[in-house]
Formats: sequence, structure tokens, C-alpha cells
Amino acid sequence: MAPLGQAGPAPRAALRPALPDTRLRPFTRGAQGEGVPPASQQLRPSTEAGPNFPATRRPLPPAAGRPGAAAAVAAMGEFEVHRVRLFAFLPSGVRCVSARSSSRLAAAHLDGSVEIYDLQANSFQEKVIAGHETRIPEAICWAGGDRLFGAGLSGDIIEYDLEKLCVKYTLDAFGGPIWSMVADPTGAQLAVGCEDGSIKLFDVLPERIQFERSLDRQKGRILSLFWHSSGARIAAGSIDLIRVFDVKSGHAVQRLIVDRRLKGSHTRECVVWSVAFLSDGTIVSADSSGKVQFWDSEMGTLLQTSVVSNSAVLSLAVSEAEDSIVVGTSEGAVYQFQLLPVKAGSAVHQWVRTKPFQHHTHDVRAVAHTATALISGGLDGQLVIRPLMEKVESRSYEAAVRKVTFPHRRLVSCAREARLLLFQYPQHLELWRLGATSATGRDGEVLPVSSPPEHLLQLKSKGPEHIRSSCVSPCGTWIAYSTASRLCLYRSQLAGEHLALQRVPKVPKVACGAHQLLFSVDSTRLFVASDRGSVHVLRLLQSGACKHLHTLQPSSESTQAALLLAVSADGSWLAVASGGGQVNIYNLQKAKPHCVVPAHNCPVTALAIHPVTNHLVVAHSDQQVLEFSIPDKAYTPWSRKVQQQGLHRDWLERDTPITHIAFLPKRADQILLHDTHMFCLLDKSLPLPEDSAVLCNQPSLKQLSKMAQRSYAHAFKICKKYQPLLFVDLLDEKSLVVVERPVMDLKAQLPPPVYQKKFGT
Repeated sequence: MAPLGQAGPAPRAALRPALPDTRLRPFTRGAQGEGVPPASQQLRPSTEAGPNFPATRRPLPPAAGRPGAAAAVAAMGEFEVHRVRLFAFLPSGVRCVSARSSSRLAAAHLDGSVEIYDLQANSFQEKVIAGHETRIPEAICWAGGDRLFGAGLSGDIIEYDLEKLCVKYTLDAFGGPIWSMVADPTGAQLAVGCEDGSIKLFDVLPERIQFERSLDRQKGRILSLFWHSSGARIAAGSIDLIRVFDVKSGHAVQRLIVDRRLKGSHTRECVVWSVAFLSDGTIVSADSSGKVQFWDSEMGTLLQTSVVSNSAVLSLAVSEAEDSIVVGTSEGAVYQFQLLPVKAGSAVHQWVRTKPFQHHTHDVRAVAHTATALISGGLDGQLVIRPLMEKVESRSYEAAVRKVTFPHRRLVSCAREARLLLFQYPQHLELWRLGATSATGRDGEVLPVSSPPEHLLQLKSKGPEHIRSSCVSPCGTWIAYSTASRLCLYRSQLAGEHLALQRVPKVPKVACGAHQLLFSVDSTRLFVASDRGSVHVLRLLQSGACKHLHTLQPSSESTQAALLLAVSADGSWLAVASGGGQVNIYNLQKAKPHCVVPAHNCPVTALAIHPVTNHLVVAHSDQQVLEFSIPDKAYTPWSRKVQQQGLHRDWLERDTPITHIAFLPKRADQILLHDTHMFCLLDKSLPLPEDSAVLCNQPSLKQLSKMAQRSYAHAFKICKKYQPLLFVDLLDEKSLVVVERPVMDLKAQLPPPVYQKKFGT
């Protein structure tokens, strides 16, 4: 297989024999301390291990006073779990971040992708701009209101289109590679620091940016920039020097020489990786010798030095009130400095290092400081949001540290009929056939596989653009993927161990640049989510071709792209969630809008339509789960009850969103949902739990008497045995597929971190 992030040749099918995957690793311990078998084996969840699903031999009794609940619970049965660790997902390191007040956060990764987080909606990853091999940002910043700009070593300045989720345009700065970028306090100008030692100013116009002028060119690359709050001066960090420029004249008015004192060397260059220019004239610098220094910009003197690391300090950010600073180091540590009085009641203040945090294992190349949180991103791929305790009113959920390692969207699709899994990597797809077993066993027993999982196909994408979305049809005969500029559709024919792949030659141009792809249940149509909330419908022909049927447009004008799709099993309804949180429902038989789901104040994270009732289930970033009746154009009675009573506190305080919803067709009251850390079988026939009840109560119920079990049973049956979860789905009434990606496997693929001597070694 081609390495991740490496461009491959033209798309082709790689035919492989049926061999077990050598990357599989057994877990040594499970969620409850039990041993966990290798991933190529199939398991049946055990009630002793504490999963959601009670075995048929010991069904949970019904809740008291609810007739018929006993049959609903007993009918749950047991499930064969296909435990899969075949997906070698590896998050890309965070290169730079930029916060817009306390509402939005932009994070750029080393693969060129850019993620937008809604900090006011449970820090949900609401938008993703797919990566690009030649456009890797070294710096990003907000300017002109809600406009996002990036710049990198290609020498181009990029403006991102946050509605179409692509690059709007690029502009060459003509200064060589760009190392730094900053916006002025009003957001009307951009300054970029270039390889040739120049600082170039650009005016932010309504449609584009325009070069204005350059400041005096200096010797050495400009590695860091910070604009003073007055807009009159800019601080620039380079090698061994910090310069202060007057914006009006363009001349350097101050030159600060940074001390090179390093352990074991007095001749190595000192790189000023980051600077900040405070309103009182103080310049703060972070450099490669591990120091954070404070300077008087008027007098050119050093005020204070703090050595925080034996290696480099790579990033620095200041709070809006300028009373707190956060820095990130190459050892993975993050430190906070606070401006505190020298003694109680004193008017004299001094910068004091107060709080160290160790949430990363590798370089912390990016930090941001909002009014209520410290944000850091590292080469380990983690984005960590740590609330400031003194700024948080509640000391429970609001004070919890949130770590984003896995995407808030699905990278796995499943062909249930063919029992195939399609894994989406940045520049290729992998198609696997699940293993099978002919053995039977007792509850919780590991079953040997009679046929191992097969790697059927590796499909490489041409060009520098990364894959934005992908999907495999339920029958397994169609595979589609999209980048920012094209849609590729293939027809596959699997006969035994041989797979033939044929590319559909003429895909309608109107469907290029899809944000999301979805096949109909009967595999005869392909739905392509596009810009402005529209969806293109393609007919898949038996001859292996496709044609454009029509385009579904929302009833009200929308500027946001369609991001999530759900189609009904009978092919009559299509639900579309757009970037603004609006959910439109279309009548596919009439090819026109049917209704709009009443607006919720948080983004949609997952949605699905029940195959029998045609009820739409929607999960939001605030962990609310709503059910909407498509035929009746109204929320269902169960959904209204949820809104009146409220969901359990522990459910609402989960920090990862629901990313997939599935149903058991023969059990209309049951919904399967999953996030990164658990999957849940939600039984609507049982009562909702009160906050005083234990949410994950499956292990404890079996210790109680039958009478007590009736009192404590509730709707949420949660399993945390398998994690981290990238995908969970039902293959049929009796089997589940669970795709895991253990954190230890992720760390094993990362480069070695900076060596740190530990006690006793």
C-alpha cells in the first residue's frame, strides 16, 4: 500500500489474496479489566463485561408499570460483534491555530486540511476543508470579520471559502516562502513575514486582498509577527533578533538582540519562534533556547527572563485582557504565565509562571488563548481545549478538559449486503471484506474465524487534492469518492477472490466537488451534497454508466453547503443537513421540498431515517437526540417527552458527538448511536433515566433482584467495551461491526518525541 500523504498514480485496483491483516494487535485489557482477543476474531458481548446488550438467556426485566416492556427487552437477543482494527487512521499534526473571540477556532494541519470548531456548541468540528499536498499553512488568521486567511512555504496567501469549504483564491506575495502572518487590530490589513526578510502589507478588500507596500527589507527570514493594538507598530522575530517596525514609515525603529545562552553551546543560532506585542509596549518572545523573555520596546532593554524548557519554546499567545500568556514547547508541555501583583495590595505587577500542563507527547506548535480557555495543538494530532478554572462558573462539565484526536465525521462506510467496509484515507481508499465464522458459542465467548478478513482493493486518488468524502453502495458494486474539484465513480464486480473495477467515464460535471455522498438503499441512485444546500441526484444504470436526474434545492435560500445526508429505505424521502444547522426534507418521488425541521440552536452531528416508521432521528452537538415524523411534519410524542423531561446529565456532559445512527428494522423502538467512547442502544419503550439514576447501569442490574431490576431499568443501554470507536453499524438483526483505533497504535506510528530523562533512568 502507498504511504499516507504520498501521491499515487492513476486510480487502479490492487487485487490481493485472502490473507489476514498483519497489523492486528490484541488488547491486553478491556474496559472492565477483562482480556480482549485479537481484532480478527468475532465476539459476543457478555453481560459480565458490562455492555448494553443483555444476553437472551438473561433478559432485563421490564420497568415497573410498563406493560409490554418485557417482550421488547427480551427480544433484543445477542449480537455477534465483528471487532475490526484494520483501519490505520493517523491524525495529522496541528501546525497552527487562530481563535476568533470565544466563538470560532480554526486549526490548520500538516496535511493542509483546515478545521473550524464552534466553541459555543460543545467545541464541535462543524466544518472541514480537505487537505492539499502543496498548500500547507504555516500561519492562519481571521480578518475582515469572518474571513479566514492562510499562508505557507509555497509563498502564496490563501483565502478560504467557509461556505463552499474550499480555497477561494491564492495570491503570490513575491517574497519567497511565508513563515508568519498577522492581521491588524481592525482586521483591515494583513502583514506577512517572508523568507527574503521582507514584511509585506495587504489591504483586505470586500472580494480579495490587494498588495499595498513592503516594510524595509531586513537580513534573515521573518519567522514571527505581532501587530501592536494601536496599529502603528509591528514586532518581528527572526534569528537572534527582534525588530520593531513603524508601519507608517516602514523603517525599523528598534533592534533587540536575543541571548544565545544554550546548554553546551554558545554559537548555535537562537530562533525567535513567536512574539507578542502588548499594549503597554512590552514585547514577549519565545525562542529555541527554551526561554520566554519580556522586553521594553521603547528602551530596547530586557525586563525579565523565564527558562521554561530544556529545548525550544515554539508558540505563544496572549489573552485579550493581556493578563495571561500561554506558551507551548517541543517537549509537549504547555505553560501559563499570569500578570500578578508582587505582593498583596501592591500596584506593581510581574509576570509569573503559574500553571504547567502536559497533555501532548510531541511538539506543541500552536496555541491560542480565549477569554475562558487555553487551546493547544501538537504534532501528535491532538487539539486540547482546557478551560480556565477562574473563568468557569461551574466546576463540573464546563471545567473538563476536551481532547480532540478523532474527526467528528465518519471516515468509514459499510455495504451491509456484501459485508464490506470502505476506509477513507487522505489520498486513497481501502475496501475490506469482513471475516466470517461458522462456530457457535455461549454468551461472551470468542468465536474462531472460518475465513479471515480480506483486503480486496486499494484505490488511489490522482493529484494533490485530498479525498473529501467517500461511500460504498449497500450491494457493494458501486464506489464513489470526491475531492474539492471532482467526483469519481467506479463499478466493482466481486467473484470469489477476484475483483474487477471499472471507472464510470462520464460523470456529470454538475456533481463535481461533492461535500457528502450517499447511495440509495437499492443502490440505484447516488445523492451528491453540493453548495448552497443543494443535492444532485444521479441515476446508476445497469450498463455501468450514470446520468443526472435532477437537483434538489432548499425552499429558502441558503449560503451554506449540504454536509449530511440520510435517505429512507423505501426511497421516498431524503433528509439534508446544511452547515448552518438547517435540516431540509425532500420528497424524492415528486423531486421537491417536503418540509423543514424546526431549527435547533446547535449543529447537526448525525441523522438517519427509520426504515419502517420514516421517522427522522437527529443528533446535535449539545447531545440532544430528537425524533421528527416526516409524514406528519412534526416532532414525535417521544421527542416531545424528551424535551419536557430532559436527558440524563451524564449523557449531556459527554464531550464527543454522535457520528452515526442506525436502526433495527424489526424493532421500531430501538435506535443505535455511537460516539468515540461508547455505543448505545436507545430503547424508546423504556422510561428515560432521572439524573439521580446511574446511566451506565448494565453491569450492576444483574446483581439486583428481579423486582429491583424492574425499578432501575431505563432507555439507555451503553457499552464502553470497545473504544476509541471510528464506526459502529448493524450488519443484520444478529450482528454488529465495530471499527476501533487504539490510541497506543496511533502513538506507535508517530515519530519519537524529544528525549526527556525520567527519574530512575
